[in-house]
Amino acid sequence: MGHREDLLEGAKRCLLEKGFARTTARDIVKVSGTNLASIGYHYGSKDALLAQAYVALVENASDAFDGSGGAEAGGAPGSLERFRWVWSNIVGTMREPGSIWRLSMEVMTIDMPAVREHLARAQREGGRGLVSIIQGVPEEQVSDETADTLGKFYMTLMTGLIAQWTFDPKTAPDGDALTEGLRQIIEAAAKS
Repeated sequence: MGHREDLLEGAKRCLLEKGFARTTARDIVKVSGTNLASIGYHYGSKDALLAQAYVALVENASDAFDGSGGAEAGGAPGSLERFRWVWSNIVGTMREPGSIWRLSMEVMTIDMPAVREHLARAQREGGRGLVSIIQGVPEEQVSDETADTLGKFYMTLMTGLIAQWTFDPKTAPDGDALTEGLRQIIEAAAKS
């Protein structure tokens, strides 16, 4: 690995151990075995490096959303069964020790413009990925319009789920509860 990759791996470790606000450039350098100048050279700033590290952590966690670990997809694409299966997998990542989702709550509240700007750009792609998994279509076939509507709906659901799991995991919803709520919305909409 080169300095760029070492820095990214070190930043990921620091984020999981210390979070955004408490991670210093010196922490990253110490963990990665690199030097301070490498951060600026490869990433521009510590904040930009941390933002990229966070996105990489989320991307790694998202592999579990669709059961990439070898599990068969649950339900037909776009069905309530698929919705339940995907959200159950997501909740499973929240239950794991060292889950990145508590870090996500910190990300939502920090006032670091460079980090927020980088992560705001990643929101569309996160939504696009959720649409792809739930609807069963390749990401490149999810239009920008769909990513900006259905994708944002899923990202809003994800943000609320993260908040609930952070505040009180004992009462936070699971995939079954989310699916039942969606079923009730569909049923009410059909009546109107």
